Amino acid sequence: MTKPARHLTSGSPWRVKRILDVTHEETCGVLKDFLENAIRDAATYTEHANHKMVTAMDVFDMENIADIYGNYDNYTDYEVDLDTAPCIKGGNSHSINVVIAVVYSLVCFLAVKGNMVVMVVIFYNRHKISSTDIYLLHLAVADLLFAVTLPFWAVDAISGWVFGDAMCKIISLLQEVNFYSGILFLACISVDRFLSIVYSTKIHQQKGPFLIKVICAVVWVLAILLSLPVLYKGKYILPDIDRTMCYEILSGESAETWRVTTRFLRHFIGFLVPLAVMIFCYSVTIWRLCQMRGFQKQKAMKVIIAVVLAFLICWLPHNITVFIDTLMRAKLIGETCDRRNHIDRALSATQTLGFLHSCINPILYAFIGVKFRNNLLRFLASVGLIEQSATPQYMRSVSTSSVSGLTDTTI
Repeated sequence: MTKPARHLTSGSPWRVKRILDVTHEETCGVLKDFLENAIRDAATYTEHANHKMVTAMDVFDMENIADIYGNYDNYTDYEVDLDTAPCIKGGNSHSINVVIAVVYSLVCFLAVKGNMVVMVVIFYNRHKISSTDIYLLHLAVADLLFAVTLPFWAVDAISGWVFGDAMCKIISLLQEVNFYSGILFLACISVDRFLSIVYSTKIHQQKGPFLIKVICAVVWVLAILLSLPVLYKGKYILPDIDRTMCYEILSGESAETWRVTTRFLRHFIGFLVPLAVMIFCYSVTIWRLCQMRGFQKQKAMKVIIAVVLAFLICWLPHNITVFIDTLMRAKLIGETCDRRNHIDRALSATQTLGFLHSCINPILYAFIGVKFRNNLLRFLASVGLIEQSATPQYMRSVSTSSVSGLTDTTI
């Protein structure tokens, strides 16, 4: 038993070292094999992954990309038809609406003051009132009532229509009645001047107060009849600009036909006929005055020319614009979105210009006229606002009689 123990003990250091060397070599070999296998597997995986990426990219090669992003031969261009595209109505800017409201307010103030002066002076001299004075009185009433509607439209320009359906109908009817009555009374004055100057010794002297009253009544009735279509107006909300307005509301298949028919009728009776009468009467009157001499002839011609020019400048642009709008609604003129917006803006601008005529009338028909100016001075002197010496000498000498002759024909 003791021999083996000594044998192992004497040889153990070498054996241990050999065992350790073998173990170290085997370990290094195993690690080397593991690392080589790992590197080889990693390389194989990377190569396989790269192969998959390349294979996938083959689907989207440069030729296919060019087809997708660069070739539009198979696509059809889409063209926008502006005639059938939805038309977005563009309203006035806020600053323009403020200007319109200020203009309406100013015109209202001047028209109320001026036409009230005309009415007071005519009533003051009612004991010697002439046919022209009667027409001037009714014209002043028409312009005064017309001016009363302007504050409503001033508010509408800024805040939209906030007064409801009933007031929309009432204000629109009042405005239209006084618009047509004003134009018709202008035509009556032109006929009266024509008869006064051209036939001063015949027809004009035969006219009586009753006939003048009948003519005035006919004018008011005709103005009301021409204005009845505005009863179709009501509160309407524009969806494009979210704004409430007083607008003509018609429905049904015959709505557009009804609108166009009534507009043509109103154009013809309410504007073209009075305009033709004014042009004819004033043309003949001016021709007759050109054959006369004197200061009064020149004053009468100035008043007539001023009257015609003021009427044409104020109302002709608006009526032309309304007539074009009527032709577009009747499909006689092609309507596009741009044309519609231009016409709407033109209607607003020319309407403002037409409203100015209500405050110009007192100046043209009253303050420029010789007879009215003398009557105004006499009225101011009677109430103590001016000195008696400020009145014309001939007016003081004939204070109890009417002014006759050509002076009476100069309004």
